[in-house]
Amino acid sequence: MDKIPLNYEASEGDTHKRQTSTLPTEVVQCLENARFLHLATCTDNVPNVSLMNYTYLPSSPYSDSPVIIMTTNPASRKTTNIIANPNVSLLVHDWVSHRPPTQGRRMSGGSPTPETRSSLATLLLNLNTSAVSSISATIGGAARIAPIGSEEEKFYVAQHLENNTFEEEGTPLFQPVSNTPDNSNRGENDPSGHFVAGEEVRVIVVDIRNVRISDWKGTVRDWELTADAPLLNGGA
Repeated sequence: MDKIPLNYEASEGDTHKRQTSTLPTEVVQCLENARFLHLATCTDNVPNVSLMNYTYLPSSPYSDSPVIIMTTNPASRKTTNIIANPNVSLLVHDWVSHRPPTQGRRMSGGSPTPETRSSLATLLLNLNTSAVSSISATIGGAARIAPIGSEEEKFYVAQHLENNTFEEEGTPLFQPVSNTPDNSNRGENDPSGHFVAGEEVRVIVVDIRNVRISDWKGTVRDWELTADAPLLNGGA
Protein backbone atom coordinates (compact mmCIF):
# COMPACT_ATOMS: atom_id res chain seq x y z
CA MET A 1 0.00 0.00 0.00
CA ASP A 2 1.29 3.44 -0.89
CA LYS A 3 2.32 5.69 1.93
CA ILE A 4 -0.29 8.32 2.87
CA PRO A 5 0.83 11.85 1.84
CA LEU A 6 2.17 14.01 4.62
CA ASN A 7 -0.67 16.53 4.47
CA TYR A 8 -3.29 13.84 5.20
CA GLU A 9 -1.18 12.30 7.96
CA ALA A 10 -0.68 15.71 9.55
CA SER A 11 -4.41 16.34 9.57
CA GLU A 12 -4.88 13.50 12.06
CA GLY A 13 -2.59 14.93 14.73
CA ASP A 14 0.40 17.12 15.46
CA THR A 15 3.19 14.63 14.76
CA HIS A 16 4.73 17.00 12.23
CA LYS A 17 4.08 20.20 14.15
CA ARG A 18 6.86 22.75 13.81
CA GLN A 19 7.82 25.39 16.34
CA THR A 20 8.18 29.09 15.64
CA SER A 21 8.34 32.34 17.58
CA THR A 22 6.46 34.25 14.86
CA LEU A 23 3.28 33.53 12.97
CA PRO A 24 3.67 32.27 9.39
CA THR A 25 3.43 35.09 6.86
CA GLU A 26 0.33 33.67 5.20
CA VAL A 27 -1.49 33.55 8.54
CA VAL A 28 -0.63 37.19 9.24
CA GLN A 29 -1.91 38.14 5.78
CA CYS A 30 -5.07 36.15 6.37
CA LEU A 31 -5.71 37.89 9.69
CA GLU A 32 -5.05 41.28 8.12
CA ASN A 33 -7.30 40.63 5.11
CA ALA A 34 -10.31 38.92 6.68
CA ARG A 35 -12.99 40.90 8.41
CA PHE A 36 -14.63 38.28 10.62
CA LEU A 37 -13.66 35.06 12.36
CA HIS A 38 -15.48 32.25 14.11
CA LEU A 39 -14.80 31.95 17.83
CA ALA A 40 -15.41 28.53 19.40
CA THR A 41 -15.73 28.25 23.17
CA CYS A 42 -16.81 25.32 25.31
CA THR A 43 -17.82 24.48 28.84
CA ASP A 44 -19.29 21.30 30.30
CA ASN A 45 -18.79 19.66 26.88
CA VAL A 46 -21.25 22.09 25.29
CA PRO A 47 -19.63 24.02 22.42
CA ASN A 48 -20.60 27.47 21.21
CA VAL A 49 -19.54 29.23 18.00
CA SER A 50 -19.88 32.98 17.38
CA LEU A 51 -19.14 35.16 14.38
CA MET A 52 -16.94 38.01 15.57
CA ASN A 53 -15.33 41.26 14.55
CA TYR A 54 -11.71 41.13 15.64
CA THR A 55 -8.40 42.94 15.72
CA TYR A 56 -5.04 41.22 15.23
CA LEU A 57 -2.06 42.77 17.00
CA PRO A 58 1.44 41.33 16.39
CA SER A 59 2.48 42.84 19.73
CA SER A 60 1.32 45.48 22.21
CA PRO A 61 2.48 47.26 25.37
CA TYR A 62 0.86 44.37 27.25
CA SER A 63 2.16 41.43 25.24
CA ASP A 64 5.30 40.68 23.24
CA SER A 65 3.44 37.85 21.51
CA PRO A 66 0.65 38.17 18.92
CA VAL A 67 -2.87 38.51 20.28
CA ILE A 68 -6.39 38.71 18.87
CA ILE A 69 -8.83 41.18 20.39
CA MET A 70 -12.63 40.94 20.44
CA THR A 71 -15.37 42.61 22.46
CA THR A 72 -18.58 41.19 23.86
CA ASN A 73 -21.45 41.65 26.25
CA PRO A 74 -20.50 40.47 29.77
CA ALA A 75 -23.72 38.41 29.88
CA SER A 76 -22.94 36.55 26.65
CA ARG A 77 -22.44 32.81 26.56
CA LYS A 78 -18.92 33.21 25.21
CA THR A 79 -17.95 35.33 28.23
CA THR A 80 -19.29 32.70 30.62
CA ASN A 81 -17.50 29.95 28.71
CA ILE A 82 -14.16 31.78 28.64
CA ILE A 83 -14.27 32.41 32.39
CA ALA A 84 -14.92 28.70 32.99
CA ASN A 85 -12.62 27.40 30.24
CA PRO A 86 -10.03 29.73 28.64
CA ASN A 87 -9.16 27.29 25.84
CA VAL A 88 -10.61 28.59 22.58
CA SER A 89 -10.36 27.87 18.87
CA LEU A 90 -10.59 30.48 16.11
CA LEU A 91 -11.29 29.92 12.43
CA VAL A 92 -10.36 32.61 9.92
CA HIS A 93 -10.05 32.39 6.15
CA ASP A 94 -9.45 34.75 3.25
CA TRP A 95 -11.11 32.90 0.41
CA VAL A 96 -14.48 33.47 -1.21
CA SER A 97 -16.77 30.45 -1.41
CA HIS A 98 -19.28 30.05 -4.22
CA ARG A 99 -22.01 27.42 -4.45
CA PRO A 100 -22.05 26.14 -8.03
CA PRO A 101 -25.40 26.63 -9.78
CA THR A 102 -27.57 23.51 -9.97
CA GLN A 103 -30.59 22.84 -12.14
CA GLY A 104 -32.75 21.73 -9.22
CA ARG A 105 -31.95 24.55 -6.81
CA ARG A 106 -35.02 25.94 -5.09
CA MET A 107 -35.32 29.54 -4.03
CA SER A 108 -36.51 29.74 -0.41
CA GLY A 109 -38.89 26.80 -0.74
CA GLY A 110 -40.20 27.79 -4.15
CA SER A 111 -40.12 25.90 -7.40
CA PRO A 112 -36.84 24.84 -8.99
CA THR A 113 -35.12 27.71 -10.81
CA PRO A 114 -32.50 26.49 -13.26
CA GLU A 115 -29.59 28.92 -13.51
CA THR A 116 -27.89 29.85 -16.71
CA ARG A 117 -24.52 31.57 -16.73
CA SER A 118 -22.63 32.80 -19.73
CA SER A 119 -19.22 31.31 -20.44
CA LEU A 120 -17.65 34.72 -19.83
CA ALA A 121 -19.36 35.07 -16.44
CA THR A 122 -18.23 31.58 -15.49
CA LEU A 123 -14.67 32.38 -16.55
CA LEU A 124 -14.62 35.60 -14.55
CA LEU A 125 -16.11 33.85 -11.51
CA ASN A 126 -13.47 31.11 -11.64
CA LEU A 127 -10.67 33.65 -12.09
CA ASN A 128 -11.94 35.71 -9.17
CA THR A 129 -12.25 32.65 -6.93
CA SER A 130 -8.78 31.35 -7.77
CA ALA A 131 -7.26 34.78 -7.24
CA VAL A 132 -8.88 35.32 -3.84
CA SER A 133 -8.69 31.77 -2.52
CA SER A 134 -5.75 31.25 -0.23
CA ILE A 135 -5.79 29.57 3.17
CA SER A 136 -7.88 28.73 6.17
CA ALA A 137 -6.24 29.11 9.57
CA THR A 138 -7.43 27.35 12.71
CA ILE A 139 -5.88 29.09 15.70
CA GLY A 140 -5.71 27.63 19.19
CA GLY A 141 -5.23 29.94 22.11
CA ALA A 142 -5.90 30.94 25.68
CA ALA A 143 -8.57 33.60 26.13
CA ARG A 144 -9.00 35.97 29.02
CA ILE A 145 -11.09 38.99 29.89
CA ALA A 146 -9.02 42.17 30.21
CA PRO A 147 -9.27 43.72 33.69
CA ILE A 148 -12.32 45.97 33.84
CA GLY A 149 -11.45 49.68 33.78
CA SER A 150 -7.74 49.02 33.32
CA GLU A 151 -5.40 50.86 30.95
CA GLU A 152 -4.98 47.58 29.12
CA GLU A 153 -8.72 47.39 28.48
CA LYS A 154 -8.83 51.00 27.27
CA PHE A 155 -5.91 50.40 24.93
CA TYR A 156 -7.46 47.32 23.35
CA VAL A 157 -10.88 48.98 22.96
CA ALA A 158 -9.24 51.91 21.13
CA GLN A 159 -7.28 49.57 18.86
CA HIS A 160 -10.35 47.46 18.15
CA LEU A 161 -12.53 50.47 17.33
CA GLU A 162 -9.91 51.95 15.01
CA ASN A 163 -9.45 48.63 13.22
CA ASN A 164 -13.18 48.10 12.71
CA THR A 165 -14.20 51.54 11.50
CA PHE A 166 -14.65 51.37 7.74
CA GLU A 167 -15.56 54.22 5.45
CA GLU A 168 -17.34 54.14 2.12
CA GLU A 169 -17.95 57.47 0.45
CA GLY A 170 -17.27 59.16 3.78
CA THR A 171 -19.87 57.17 5.73
CA PRO A 172 -18.58 54.98 8.59
CA LEU A 173 -19.70 51.37 8.19
CA PHE A 174 -19.00 50.49 11.80
CA GLN A 175 -20.47 52.46 14.66
CA PRO A 176 -19.77 52.05 18.39
CA VAL A 177 -22.76 50.42 20.05
CA SER A 178 -23.50 50.90 23.73
CA ASN A 179 -25.61 48.50 25.74
CA THR A 180 -28.83 50.51 25.60
CA PRO A 181 -32.25 48.80 25.69
CA ASP A 182 -32.57 49.27 21.92
CA ASN A 183 -29.31 47.42 21.36
CA SER A 184 -29.46 44.89 24.19
CA ASN A 185 -30.24 42.02 21.85
CA ARG A 186 -27.59 42.86 19.27
CA GLY A 187 -24.02 41.70 19.12
CA GLU A 188 -24.12 38.04 20.08
CA ASN A 189 -24.29 36.73 16.53
CA ASP A 190 -24.55 39.96 14.53
CA PRO A 191 -21.09 41.27 13.57
CA SER A 192 -22.48 44.74 12.84
CA GLY A 193 -23.78 44.99 16.39
CA HIS A 194 -20.83 43.83 18.45
CA PHE A 195 -20.28 46.16 21.38
CA VAL A 196 -17.20 48.33 21.14
CA ALA A 197 -18.11 51.30 23.29
CA GLY A 198 -20.07 51.59 26.51
CA GLU A 199 -19.80 50.59 30.12
CA GLU A 200 -20.97 47.03 29.47
CA VAL A 201 -18.11 46.13 27.12
CA ARG A 202 -15.81 43.26 27.97
CA VAL A 203 -12.58 42.84 26.05
CA ILE A 204 -11.53 39.31 25.08
CA VAL A 205 -7.79 38.85 24.65
CA VAL A 206 -6.62 35.65 22.97
CA ASP A 207 -2.97 34.67 23.33
CA ILE A 208 -2.13 32.55 20.29
CA ARG A 209 -0.60 29.16 21.06
CA ASN A 210 -0.78 27.21 17.83
CA VAL A 211 -2.08 27.42 14.29
CA ARG A 212 -3.10 24.94 11.61
CA ILE A 213 -2.95 26.13 8.01
CA SER A 214 -5.13 24.48 5.39
CA ASP A 215 -5.35 25.44 1.75
CA TRP A 216 -8.13 24.74 -0.72
CA LYS A 217 -6.28 21.65 -1.95
CA GLY A 218 -6.39 20.07 1.51
CA THR A 219 -2.73 20.57 2.38
CA VAL A 220 -2.26 20.93 6.15
CA ARG A 221 0.61 22.40 8.18
CA ASP A 222 0.83 22.77 11.96
CA TRP A 223 2.78 25.35 13.94
CA GLU A 224 3.28 25.93 17.65
CA LEU A 225 4.31 29.33 18.98
CA THR A 226 7.11 29.25 21.54
CA ALA A 227 9.23 32.15 22.70
CA ASP A 228 12.55 30.30 22.36
CA ALA A 229 11.86 28.91 18.85
CA PRO A 230 13.79 30.28 15.88
CA LEU A 231 12.21 33.07 13.85
CA LEU A 232 10.16 31.80 10.95
CA ASN A 233 11.73 32.54 7.56
CA GLY A 234 14.61 34.24 9.30
CA GLY A 235 12.28 36.79 10.81
CA ALA A 236 11.17 38.11 7.45
